[in-house]
Amino acid sequence: MYLIPSPLGDNDPQEVIPAPVLELLTHIGTYVVEEVKTARRYLSRAGLKGHIAELEFHELNEHTTRQEVEAMASLFDNGQNIGLITEAGLPAVADPGSALVALCHRKGIEVVPFVGPSSLMMALMSSGLNGQSFAFCGYLPAKTDERRNAIRNIEKRSAAERQTQIFIETPYRNDAMMADLLQNCSGSTRICIAADITLETAYIKTRTVAEWKKAGITIGKRPCVFVMLAERGGRS
Repeated sequence: MYLIPSPLGDNDPQEVIPAPVLELLTHIGTYVVEEVKTARRYLSRAGLKGHIAELEFHELNEHTTRQEVEAMASLFDNGQNIGLITEAGLPAVADPGSALVALCHRKGIEVVPFVGPSSLMMALMSSGLNGQSFAFCGYLPAKTDERRNAIRNIEKRSAAERQTQIFIETPYRNDAMMADLLQNCSGSTRICIAADITLETAYIKTRTVAEWKKAGITIGKRPCVFVMLAERGGRS
């Protein structure tokens, strides 16, 4: 199974996907994807325009049951190569496709990852925060009280271990997340906002909570990664 990266936004695939990966796409006939419509559009722009109808697609997303994932083992019965594509970035990272990767390992099916854009790593590398020790926390709770409690716990962990914390949010809750960060974190805690990475509208900036309160920010409904590093004993 080939793990195929995809653009993080409405980029031309040639801008962000390595040429060998684009060449590989012309040799794969079956894809497991998070959303068929998005995958068709990506593959068309990647050079397969006019050949999309020849391809076979299977969806694997948050609604796919464990039994349905197990049934996908039959896709490999004839020794054919399968491509795994997520909505944006690297498949199987903060992505339900990891269930299929796990299945391949159990069945002895070779898994081949390819290089491509990762919003998490690109946010970390551009944040200026600790790149030696970091953790990805995924999505924080949607309920306000639970999210605020999670933020406080993440900040404590970051300060205690001097460890950068990376997390994401559903775009329509970005500004609620930022408001909770400013309300619940120490003024000395540094937070990087990395939105629309690789796009012309990219916004990447690191400030302390105190500085963010003065500057203000509206992130809006766009893909965003939050990166945090707290100081020991740094309550404002």
